[in-house]
Amino acid sequence: MNDSERLAIAAHLHVALRRKTGRVTDTEWMASDTAYGQAMAQFALNHARSHQDAELERLALRFAASLPGAPAPAAATMGTAGAAADAAAPGLVASAKRYVGGLR
Repeated sequence: MNDSERLAIAAHLHVALRRKTGRVTDTEWMASDTAYGQAMAQFALNHARSHQDAELERLALRFAASLPGAPAPAAATMGTAGAAADAAAPGLVASAKRYVGGLR
């Protein structure tokens, strides 16, 4: 996936996070920094799971899959979101702790 496609997906995720959680993200940084991107994808997946939000889950999985080195996500339903999210982007939980609750 090229950088402009990843940036477009990040922009969609940014808008959804802002609307649904009030979280403000840095779209360009999310698309260029893998650790920050993984943290924001994990944040979105956690929110999607806790609020049964299929749209946000879809965007988060799509963005996580667009990050360099990430395997393609398996198709998931809300019932299997946790397993699919873990398979889609390993290491998201560790990187999320670094950014969630911080300045960004």
